[in-house]
Amino acid sequence: MSTLDATLPTPSSDGLFAAALACLRERDPEAKQRATRQAAADWRAGRLALDESCPVDPLTEPGRPARPELVHPRDLAKRSARASKGGGKGRAALIHAVAHIEFNAINLAWDAVQRFRGLPRAYYDDWVRVADEEALHFGLMRDRLRALGFDYGDFPAHDGLWSMALRTAADPLERMALVPRVMEARGLDVTPGMMARFREAGDEETAACLAVILRDEVGHVAAGTRWFRYLCVARGLDPETRYFELLGAHLGESIRCPLNLDDRRQAGFAETELERLQALCQRGPRMLSRHRES
Repeated sequence: MSTLDATLPTPSSDGLFAAALACLRERDPEAKQRATRQAAADWRAGRLALDESCPVDPLTEPGRPARPELVHPRDLAKRSARASKGGGKGRAALIHAVAHIEFNAINLAWDAVQRFRGLPRAYYDDWVRVADEEALHFGLMRDRLRALGFDYGDFPAHDGLWSMALRTAADPLERMALVPRVMEARGLDVTPGMMARFREAGDEETAACLAVILRDEVGHVAAGTRWFRYLCVARGLDPETRYFELLGAHLGESIRCPLNLDDRRQAGFAETELERLQALCQRGPRMLSRHRES
């Protein structure tokens, strides 16, 4: 059951977890974006405390608008940035897909804040920053949609990102391994190709927006790497061994390729991890992705 109707007690308004929940529950995209930017500014300015009295909300559905319609990924029409295949509408469909990912990434970042307690303050610094940057990314892509005569909600979308959030809701270690280091890392792999496709279609503005997103996403994956390794060390686990165990358990050790090795290195992937991922690539398997599901 969704807890969007605030069945839990209303926490104090000066706490980070209360602010995270308010952003997470907000249904209106523009209001969510605005609330996220404000909460992040308040956290950086020291106006929000780590108030452990705010209860964790085990919500199963985040705040989101009635549209877009959510469908299975296989039911989505093939998207293309090439004007010769759908023209402006084809490009808009691809931009919408990225905007949807960024909207969901706002929810994922705030869920990582409010759901997982008792971690170092630096953990919350990282995921508040991620939420703030995802809100910026959503705004960039929504502006590009509007420039083409469309808006967020005009195309169907899928719910793959939030589905993985639910699958990892019980353990921050699994969340860090499988959302930033798998689904978001997929964005590092595919975004350069999307940028090239938009440039080929003469859309330098969207390509420039994607360049901003790619730059920031390296940092988001790096944050996932940092806290995944922190949690592994705290539990006496070898990070690389545990990562591939989780990859096998949740994804059947399958991965979509090619990999963006340079940006994955910047995001903290070890050379031995990249070698093992490349070996999985050579099997020609399938994999879920983040644009990460595109």
